[in-house]
Amino acid sequence: MRRPSPAVLVMAKAPVPGQAKTRLGRHVGHDAAAELAAAGILDTLDVCEQVFPDPRLRHVALTGDLAQAARCDDLVRELAGWTVHRQRGAGFADRLAQAHTDVALATGAPVVQIGMDTPHLPVEELADVARRIGADNDAVLGPAADGGWWVLALTDHRDAACLRDVVMSTSRTYDDTLAALQARGVQVATAAVLRDVDTVDDAVLAAAAAPGSRFALRWFEVVDEETP
Repeated sequence: MRRPSPAVLVMAKAPVPGQAKTRLGRHVGHDAAAELAAAGILDTLDVCEQVFPDPRLRHVALTGDLAQAARCDDLVRELAGWTVHRQRGAGFADRLAQAHTDVALATGAPVVQIGMDTPHLPVEELADVARRIGADNDAVLGPAADGGWWVLALTDHRDAACLRDVVMSTSRTYDDTLAALQARGVQVATAAVLRDVDTVDDAVLAAAAAPGSRFALRWFEVVDEETP
């Protein structure tokens, strides 16, 4: 029996100055950090569109006021080819679980969920997750270098409920998520390790990994602006 094509879900926060990439903003300024966040979202959407060509299978769960965001016009234009849901829930873990449910019910497909923190995400890594979900596994989980995770693909959206018991954004989030899934009897495959962009060091490495990306081009401009 042929496995159904998965849908992609991008969890995104409107890149409003002072509200997005605030750790990076403390070093490069909040306007520059918001522009970098916007570039990262656009790069992420581009990668997803290459892997998921069917617009019906492209979904974004958005929080924040896009009208106040950096590169608002570019984002609105790009998101015209996506289904946009508002994030709902009491905390980030709750919003993640709800977004998985929203997309699964809308598409009837397995869900490959990523964030906006990996603008250097290689097409082949995302394509690999999309190919593997449901192939002798119930889930694919990709660790991040800081102890979190960058991708969670699920064949059954109900398994996302376990995320509500996981503390997000810690050095144990990947391990705790894996344990929570396995406690439900979910068979989990592992994806490649990637680095989230939260700090200056992260930004340097991400720009070097994808030098032609919007994120990298804006980062190189920021570096030039700060060089005496």
